[in-house]
Amino acid sequence: MNRTIVHVMRHGEVHNPEGILYGRLPDYHLSERGRAQAEGVAEWLARRDIIYVVASPLERAQETAAPIAAKHDLSINVDDALIESHNVFQGQRVSPGDGALRDPRNWRHLRDPRKPSWGEPYHEIAERMKSALHRARDKGLGHEAVCVSHQLPVETLRRAMNAEPLHHFPTKRMCNLASLTSFYFDGDDYVGWGYSEIAGR
Repeated sequence: MNRTIVHVMRHGEVHNPEGILYGRLPDYHLSERGRAQAEGVAEWLARRDIIYVVASPLERAQETAAPIAAKHDLSINVDDALIESHNVFQGQRVSPGDGALRDPRNWRHLRDPRKPSWGEPYHEIAERMKSALHRARDKGLGHEAVCVSHQLPVETLRRAMNAEPLHHFPTKRMCNLASLTSFYFDGDDYVGWGYSEIAGR
């Protein structure tokens, strides 16, 4: 039976001096700390049997994947299904008590947190992320693969794979910067998962 591991990684820290929700906006790159996080994870994964690396098309994901691919002499593949989730507050400040969330005109977007009403529905995120996971599993069959994505999509994938409720409080996510959520397969059968913070918090 073919044992396969797919490591789904959240990108490293992003340079974001404006403190906005950058979402799918272009030209948001890793900070110096983010580059160090990516290098640290790449160093740890250098000992693993990685044969396939794929990332979201956004710059921060591509930059996080780069040192991992380099360690294994691989190219970086792109899967649009790994992209950040859509959010109506993209480009705005959304810290508690700050910016867009203080404007009553925006409160209609907060009416249904179980969907959520402010962006891409959780079930749609789950389906596209599962499709990306299974494509990576097929590419890494019998070995290991790495997917680089974003916090909400990775968290939603973990919940979907483990039959947990998809809606949740953002503060409860198990998906810190540059973390690895690893999914284990025997052939096509999903058999478990693990979580690692190689680069620290």
